[in-house]
Amino acid sequence: MKRSTRTALRAVTAACLVAVLAFALAACSDEAVEQVDKAVDETYEVTYEATGRSVDSIQFHGGGGDALNPKIETVGGPTLPWRKTVTLCGIMPAAVLPVAADPAGAGITCRITHKGKVLAEENGKGLVTSGGCVAESPVGG
Repeated sequence: MKRSTRTALRAVTAACLVAVLAFALAACSDEAVEQVDKAVDETYEVTYEATGRSVDSIQFHGGGGDALNPKIETVGGPTLPWRKTVTLCGIMPAAVLPVAADPAGAGITCRITHKGKVLAEENGKGLVTSGGCVAESPVGG
């Protein structure tokens, strides 16, 4: 067999192996998260807050779904300041996103607190670039 053919076969084999490993790892990580979620069935409460001059809607993890696919709830045309306490489970992250036509110009701030401790806070341009406030589960850490 020619050297160039062997090299091509090695490259194809390596690419296939990488693809299979990536797929297997993705499947394992989904299963691992599900197992951790089942093992860590402890719940925790967080309070979401949004302040500012004008917000069109607020999206947040409301506690449904699972860690990999949390249910996102939406409140349209909320009155500011807005506040909501939710119960989350296991390693599900807390997340809140106030949505406005110009979040930086509307003076929006979002905050996530747990037992009086601020887990995440963003405002103005930081809010835009970070995609709202997202906090790791205090149960998972």
